[in-house]
Amino acid sequence: MTTPDPDRLDRIVAEARRAAETRAQGYREQALKLYPWVCGRCGRTFTRTNLRELTVHHRNHDHDHNPPDGSNWELLCLYCHDNEHQRQLEAASGRTGSGGGIAGATHSPFADLKALLAGGRKK
Repeated sequence: MTTPDPDRLDRIVAEARRAAETRAQGYREQALKLYPWVCGRCGRTFTRTNLRELTVHHRNHDHDHNPPDGSNWELLCLYCHDNEHQRQLEAASGRTGSGGGIAGATHSPFADLKALLAGGRKK
């Protein structure tokens, strides 16, 4: 078994990062020109001072699909963007936002409340 060349790996990672940043910068700038600076989920408005917190989300999750009309993009704040990707991860793993594979509660503390109130203590 051979050990990988660390210099070669560093070059590959650096090139991949540069390519991703270049690609992201291109569609980010286009999206910021096309759409108002508002989060598409929570409605938070952005200005030049906090614009770095507004991200471009790819609706079909394909970062290489960047049509010039912006039909695959959606501007989301950092929090909504993270939430969207977390939902996708949970959906892929078979879990849902309502607890998924976790069994629900079986005890109902108020099951007989109406009967208890009807036959309650008399003063």
